[in-house]
Amino acid sequence: MKAGIIGLGAMGAPMARNLARTGYLSGVWNRTYSRAEAAARELSVTCAHDPAELARLVDIMFVCVSADTDVLEVMQAMQPGLNSDHVVIDVSTVSSDTARRAARMLAHSGAAFLDAPVSGGVEGARKGTLAMMVGGDETVLNRVRPLLEAITGRIVHMGEVGAGQGAKAVNQVMAAGINQAVTEALAFGQAQGLDMKKLVDVISGGAAGNWFLEHRGLTMTQGLFAPGFKLALHHKDLKICRQMMIGLGVHAELVDKTLKEYADLMEQGCGDEDISALYRLKKPQ
Repeated sequence: MKAGIIGLGAMGAPMARNLARTGYLSGVWNRTYSRAEAAARELSVTCAHDPAELARLVDIMFVCVSADTDVLEVMQAMQPGLNSDHVVIDVSTVSSDTARRAARMLAHSGAAFLDAPVSGGVEGARKGTLAMMVGGDETVLNRVRPLLEAITGRIVHMGEVGAGQGAKAVNQVMAAGINQAVTEALAFGQAQGLDMKKLVDVISGGAAGNWFLEHRGLTMTQGLFAPGFKLALHHKDLKICRQMMIGLGVHAELVDKTLKEYADLMEQGCGDEDISALYRLKKPQ
């Protein structure tokens, strides 16, 4: 199987490297063409001039872009190069409705579609240890599983198309809650004058331990907020989550609070920082 990837940002670029390392990657395309050219040289693969050309070169198309509109534009652009032998795997974070719409768009060409968002951040993308939540035909998933295993540590089939994005939305809401809890709790510890290194170490080993505390706890208390997961992207995701939650009649107080605080930070120019920049609003003044 030959794979191509569209989108070479913070997540897409390391995924491309892992696909190339295992011999699956044949080509790349990126909206900023110079980035695609650089990646193609680095990985010794083809730099396609457009999504349709990339589709003609490969069997499996990965899509890793930022927004719902971007996903749908890419789906439209690749269609002239698709046929019934293709599988398109969208690892972007978008709404379940967008995933279902993308699948309907590709049905005209006969191509199969999986919505397969991931969790694990830039670190997970680099290490190939991402958790992947997949919606779509399980037979298609099993067909492409060897490629997915090149970029993930865990793959779970969640159900029909859209279920993957539904699971990712739950993940993003939970990440917001963890961010709120960890930043507020560490600000409390710092206000008491506790040794933050010791505090993070001991709590990480107990019932309140979590990945975010272990990997971001010390850096946030030191005023370091290198992404990671960009705050502006989580803000975008939470807007999707809020829309889904309201539509289902689910309370969204935590999401509303986090959206407001993220918006405040984005106004201060912090949108490209890690989501742990929320600590800026919690820390002792």
